Formats: sequence, structure tokens, C-alpha cells
Amino acid sequence: MRALQLNGSLEYRNDVSIPEADQEQALLKVIRAGICNTDLELVQGYMNFSGILGHEFVAEVEDGPPEWIGKRVVGEINVADGECEFCLQGITSQCSNRLTLGIDRHDGAFSDYMVLQQQNLHVVPDNVADDAAVFVEPLAAALQVLEAVHVLPRDRVIVVGIGKLGALVAQVLRLTGADVIGLIRREKQARRLEKWGIAHAAREDLQDRSAPMVVDCTGTSDGFATSLDLVKPRGTIVLKSTYTGIPQADLTRIAVDEVRVIGSRCGPFDSALRLLSAGLVDVESLVEARYPIEQGIEAFEHAARKGAYKVLLDF
Repeated sequence: MRALQLNGSLEYRNDVSIPEADQEQALLKVIRAGICNTDLELVQGYMNFSGILGHEFVAEVEDGPPEWIGKRVVGEINVADGECEFCLQGITSQCSNRLTLGIDRHDGAFSDYMVLQQQNLHVVPDNVADDAAVFVEPLAAALQVLEAVHVLPRDRVIVVGIGKLGALVAQVLRLTGADVIGLIRREKQARRLEKWGIAHAAREDLQDRSAPMVVDCTGTSDGFATSLDLVKPRGTIVLKSTYTGIPQADLTRIAVDEVRVIGSRCGPFDSALRLLSAGLVDVESLVEARYPIEQGIEAFEHAARKGAYKVLLDF
């Protein structure tokens, strides 16, 4: 089968063996997959991953329980053991022994076929297109912000980093009725936010210590420093990013201003599917380009361009 493999460097191969599903897994035939910033960071050495990349996908069940075969599905990325203290509390995303699809010791979705635990699968509603379904995983991650913090309609929230994930976070926060402002660096970011009725501002237009909550979607030291400048004392910064290296941060400011810093990772797939089915979030306009899997290397080069939005791999 065809696949994009990372083994020190990223390579396209057309001679990879089709995986075999065990009794707890399903064999999935991938329809479409998306490249995200985490994939780009993995290529740069994040997690020291080796194998098939990819965790944003939509697929058809090829083999597994009869009731699943032929279903169009998306899948949660955390493969949990079901036995640790977090799993017993229902927090499978923090399983102490988890594997992570396309990120940590588990081959991912950038291949014709993949295997995934049946309990991780979610059926995609018929009215959700394949392109939209690819966004379920990052949209669920955006929704996790609301699981981590209570956002009130009267709150002011600044989203730093209006890229692929930040655009979803801004839309999700808008649904709460909060005063959401996207911090922009490019004109196309402004146009996109205007289309959704979300306010935007450049850095020089925003006062320091002006927001009770800031969501950092940049994955950079500079982005976190900006978030720390913008948040009010005793305010909250939600980290919605992963970092390739170990960033520097002004921890004294965090202590003196008593700023809460909250990490936020994977979120609820069922809620993300409901939002897409109801048409409450626009994801398909975020698709910038699509490439056949044979041109996967070129697709990664495109996705790595500054300001690039979603690049899809088509199977």
C-alpha cells in the first residue's frame, strides 16, 4: 500500500504491507487526511516518532465487526489501556500507558489502510462531507478549551495565532457569546474572521493586561510571551499548542501576576460531529490545497509555508 513514513526523514513509499487488525481493532480504508502542525513538528524531531504519520482523517471500515463494515468513520487518537487510574476515571486522553495515532508508537493515517481500536471510532453523519470530517479531531481539540475553562458570554477572550487551530478555537468561543478577538498578522486572517463575524486586531491595537483570558495557539515562545503581555493579573492563559523545543518563559510574571496557565489537548469527538452536522462551524473554507498521496512530500512542503491553512491528502 501507499504511505508517508517518517524514519529520520519523511519518505513516500508504495510497498508498505497492509496492517492486520486484531479482535479489538478495525481495518480502515483511508479516504482523506489532513496535515497539521504536529505532523510538521514530528518531521522536525518532536517525540522521536518513527512510522506512518497522520491523525486527522476520515475512512471507511473495511474489516471488523459486521455492524461497522462500510461505515464512514473518524477516530480518536489516544489508544488507551483501559486499566490505569485515568482510564478508570474516564479520562482516556491521559492514559498512563497510551499510544497515540501517528504520534507515539502507533502508525497513523497517511496510508491506504490503517488499524484503530473499535472503541475509538465515531460514525460520520451523512450530511458531513469528507473534507469537513477531516477536521473532527482539531475541532474537538478546540472544544476542549471549553472543557478546561468556563467562558461566560460577558468575557473578553483574545486568541493568539489565527492559523489552522486558532481559526477553529475562535469559532468555538464565538458560540459562547463571549467578546472574541483574533490577534492577526496577515490580511487573509482578518478576512476570514470578518466572514465569521469575529473581531480582529493587530498587536499594536491591543492594550497590555487587557484580557481576562487568552488562548495561545501559536506553539512558539513569542506567542506565549505575547499572551502573557495581554492577559490581566489573575487572568488565564490556555495553551492550545505543542512545541518542538523547550520555550523560554517569564515565570516571574506568571507568579507575580498570579496568572493561571492551563494546558488543553484532545477533546470530545461527538460534540465536534454535532457542530459540523448542524453547520455551526465553518471548516471547509480552511482547506487551502489538496494533493494525492503520491505527492505527499510536496504536500508537506506546502503545509510548512508561513500562513498556510489546511492541506489535505487524497486517497
